[in-house]
Amino acid sequence: MQVSTTTKNISQLHSACTVIPLFEKTKSQLCAEIDKISDGFLSKAIKHAGFKPSFKNQLVVHTPHLRHKTIMLVGLGTKSELDTDKFNQLALHIATQVVTLNLDSVLYCFSNIRPRGSSEEWCLRQLALALHQTCYRYTRTKTSKNKKSKAVKASKLKRCRFQLTTDNTQVRQTLREADAIAYGANLARELGNLPPNICTPNYLVGQAKKLKRTSAKLSLKVLQEKDMKRLNMGAFLSVSQGSSEPGYLICMKYQGASKAKPPIAIVGKGITFDTGGISIKPSATMDEMKFDMSGAGSVLGVLAACVRLKLPVNVVGVLACAENMPSGKASKPGDIVTTLSGQTVEILNTDAEGRLVLCDALSYVQRYKPECIIDIATLTGACVVALGQVTSGLMANDQALADALLKAGKLSGDRTWQLPMWDDYQSQLDSNFADIANIGGRWAGTITAACFLSRFTEDYRWAHLDVAGVAWHTGTKKSSTGRPVPLLMQFLISHSH
Repeated sequence: MQVSTTTKNISQLHSACTVIPLFEKTKSQLCAEIDKISDGFLSKAIKHAGFKPSFKNQLVVHTPHLRHKTIMLVGLGTKSELDTDKFNQLALHIATQVVTLNLDSVLYCFSNIRPRGSSEEWCLRQLALALHQTCYRYTRTKTSKNKKSKAVKASKLKRCRFQLTTDNTQVRQTLREADAIAYGANLARELGNLPPNICTPNYLVGQAKKLKRTSAKLSLKVLQEKDMKRLNMGAFLSVSQGSSEPGYLICMKYQGASKAKPPIAIVGKGITFDTGGISIKPSATMDEMKFDMSGAGSVLGVLAACVRLKLPVNVVGVLACAENMPSGKASKPGDIVTTLSGQTVEILNTDAEGRLVLCDALSYVQRYKPECIIDIATLTGACVVALGQVTSGLMANDQALADALLKAGKLSGDRTWQLPMWDDYQSQLDSNFADIANIGGRWAGTITAACFLSRFTEDYRWAHLDVAGVAWHTGTKKSSTGRPVPLLMQFLISHSH
């Protein structure tokens, strides 16, 4: 979808759909201008429908006799109540309605709209981002007949313009950011939505190679299982050894700034299918375990977005990719493995495999001497119980890093919530037979999982994002969300300034 800006008066513009926001108890100059060119048609339509501009209330007026063929009025509620959280809800609501109209172009007239704690540039970026992402459809494994069904039919929307009162280079930059973020998030969504017989660890290697070819700023290194054996990455190999699909540690570096500047490291869990291994999961909804690679998918999405935006930062992305399968070669509860760090781990539950591939990946990424490390993982069902499907869980050993991620979540609308990671929880990981157990018992499962990872990141500023509740939708709307690409990109954009 092409996004552009214009400073022309609304009476000089034309569009298949024109979106006009209205506050309660406030006269709209835009409506007055359309009334002027339509002999009061819009006012009559509003009066006839009894439309009130309460929050998310809308009225669609078909005006084929005007240059604006369809006008969508959207209520913002009161100025005092409109904040950034409500605006993000509104942006998604508008985008959904616009795409549903199945038209080829849209004109957004949101100039000078500023919710509390935001800017006009931010508002327009969130509107564009929501529209980009709403246009996404998964069709890869649909036949040509079913690709025409309403549920998956590609959006007709080809062009979006934002009407501005004055030319603004900052707006154009933020719209480019929206394009890049949506591109990265949609790549992560596509990878997550692919079936596990297609999106294997080797497939993700191929996707990394494909991405590398798009930019000279990217470099790639892939560790095979033989390399990991040589390095003594026993925790990672304890997961991949149960599958006929080999595991890979994919390391990509994006060099957007001076080589002297330490990179931000992002490490993603890439379990392309998780049966639970010998500690096998219940069969109900096990198909959703194809989304267990969402952390790794988001790493690729972030790198792709950085390339598209030409972001002046250095990023190291590591994807810890494996299948967790039950077989005669699979690890067993009670096995003890030695990690790359030299610490030994007692595997009490083979379904706690994400932390096993991540701990070796977190140790490995330290050779890049990063400024900080952020890992992203669909790690615990306990996080879904605690926070639902609204926000990801955040734990960190550095409060400044945690605060930066919390702020990025607020700005992007891809929110996260910090949980404590006090030393009191560490004793739950005590083992009679190894340095550490891979599970901490029934209580505080999200926190003890982070405590496990913290044993491998003590020398670096580190944060952990548990995205088990937000990486995909369940039920009839089952699909990947592409989160937390918007959060991570906002963090990197803010860091680049």
